[in-house]
Amino acid sequence: MREYALTFVIAVAVTYLLTPFVRRAAITFGAVPPVRDRDVHTEPIPRLGGIAIYGGFAAALLISYRLPHLQEVFVYTTWRGLLLAGGLITIIGIVDDRWGMGPIPKLAGQTAAAGIMVWSGVQMLWLPLPGTQLSLGPWLGAVVSVLLIVVTINAVNFADGLDGLAAGIVAISAAAFFAYYYVAAVDQGFERQSYPAMIAIILVGVCLGFLLHNFNPARVFMGDTGSMLLGLLLTSITITVTGQFYPDGRTSVHGLALFLPVLLPLLVLALPLADLVLAVVRRTLAGKSPFAPDKKHLHHRLLELGHSHARAVLLMYLWAAIIAFASVSLSVFDSPYMVLTVTVLVAMCAVGLITLPRLRRRRSAAVRASAPAPGPDGPADDRHASSTG
Repeated sequence: MREYALTFVIAVAVTYLLTPFVRRAAITFGAVPPVRDRDVHTEPIPRLGGIAIYGGFAAALLISYRLPHLQEVFVYTTWRGLLLAGGLITIIGIVDDRWGMGPIPKLAGQTAAAGIMVWSGVQMLWLPLPGTQLSLGPWLGAVVSVLLIVVTINAVNFADGLDGLAAGIVAISAAAFFAYYYVAAVDQGFERQSYPAMIAIILVGVCLGFLLHNFNPARVFMGDTGSMLLGLLLTSITITVTGQFYPDGRTSVHGLALFLPVLLPLLVLALPLADLVLAVVRRTLAGKSPFAPDKKHLHHRLLELGHSHARAVLLMYLWAAIIAFASVSLSVFDSPYMVLTVTVLVAMCAVGLITLPRLRRRRSAAVRASAPAPGPDGPADDRHASSTG
């Protein structure tokens, strides 16, 4: 655990320290686009913060390579492929954030980065199904892996609509993955120092390090440079954790614990994924390109309900945290009381999304209605004060 803690601190520190330099470089480089109609901020803010995220990730990964108890994690070439794929997706993001990139070239770049990861060994070998499992051959496994990577990249990209939203949600998901694998490793007697756990804790660190500059009011945006990179790293954890548990009886992992690696990112990113699907359907029915921007995303609707910027983000954090850590708890304890608790918490979160702004508006209206009306010479309190003075 000490090696993980050191890796986490390195990821946080390097990302946090790099971000101001990246911000100044983005301003010099001209990566400060004007405010668009669909944006929720009112002043131009520099992008390219994903460069700092990649720098923190690469530094933590390379330093971990020199730690004695983590060296066995680097036996395979998977980590080199992840560095290469992350570098490619970062370059694509830089081009897009600075000059703009069409949807087809961007999709091709995402597919190429996903292909590098699959080539390096990050590949789904089987899929858990109720009561059984589906064994994937090398070609079908590669296709499924590439598809999962590209969908997650774009889901995280869609979530990057409010200050700190994407970084916070991915940090929560990665922390849940780390907790899940570490508990499963202790329960099953696996090696606790492992590749998926290491990538998960690094991902938590880089997200938190960047979030210190990115939470509302943000001083820098990660841009597509960062959101695509976070999606890539999150999917690599999903795929590699799935591969740690064999569906052939060699482990006693079963039930929700067996399905969790595939389900967890889908659950945590359920709202961004739903937003992605609805956006494609909405734009297609309107006769527009599925990639055409609009101002009807989930975060826009939360603001329209009356939530402040920070409250909308915190509610999304709450949703992600309840789903992620409740799923991990269910996989460990498998208790009906845990199911009831999760149901109640999710229901409370949903009610809060709707009622809090309305209650706030009613309270404000009641305060205005109860305030004394000013007289002809000014407020009643002022008249009273002058008469007794």
